Amino acid sequence: MNVPTVVCMSGLPGAAGDSTPNWVTSSWPPENLAILEHQWEQVALPYWRELAGFAQEHRVKLAIEPCFTQLVYNAATAKRLIDAVGGEWVGINLDPSHLMAMGADIPSVIRALAGTIMHVHAKDVRLNAPVVSANGLPDGTGMTQWQQRAWNYVTLGLGHPAGEAFWADFVYELRAAGYDGTLNIEHEDVLVNSEEGVRRAAGLLRRVALQGEPDWKPAQV
Repeated sequence: MNVPTVVCMSGLPGAAGDSTPNWVTSSWPPENLAILEHQWEQVALPYWRELAGFAQEHRVKLAIEPCFTQLVYNAATAKRLIDAVGGEWVGINLDPSHLMAMGADIPSVIRALAGTIMHVHAKDVRLNAPVVSANGLPDGTGMTQWQQRAWNYVTLGLGHPAGEAFWADFVYELRAAGYDGTLNIEHEDVLVNSEEGVRRAAGLLRRVALQGEPDWKPAQV
C-alpha cells in the first residue's frame, strides 16, 4: 500500500494468567509492580521487538500513540518502549489531547520525546472546571454526557486556555524537537458539526503552521 508510517497503540496485557487488560497506574498495592513487570517483560517487549523487526524488514515506521488504558500512556512509558526495541522504526504518534486530559504540559512532553515523534494528531481538550475540582481528571463518563465529564475533546482552539497561541507554540516546539511533518486533524467534538469543526481546525493550523525551511545563518562580520 506504500504507507510509510502506521499509527497504532501499544496494547494492554492482563496480569499473569489473566486475559482481561489491566491498566496499572499506581505502585500500590505492591502486587501492581508484579503485574507491570509481567506486562512489560513477558508480553509487551517481546511482542514489540518482533514487530519492530517486521517493520524494519518492510521499511515501515510504527508510530505508537500514548493513550489512557494502554501500556504506553505518557512520555516515560513511551521512552521505555522505544529504548527497549530501538527507535529507528518504532516511535511516537503524538496526540496532545490524551496527554492534556491526564494533566501533562504538552511543550514538556514534546521536549521529552524529541527525536521520536513520527506522526502528530491535532486535537484539543476542554476541561470542565467544576467537575475537575470535585473529581479530578480521570473520568469514565460517556462522551455524550459532556456536561458531567471532567474533560471533553473539542475543536481546535476551543479547548486549551491559551487558544491559538498554544497551537503556535505547539508547532514551534515540534520543529525544535525534529518533527516537521503533517498535522492530522482528528475531530471528536460532540457539540460541533464535523465539517465545520474540520474547517475551523484547518484554518487555525494554516495560521500557525511553519511552511518554509529554516534558512538563518550567522552573519559574516
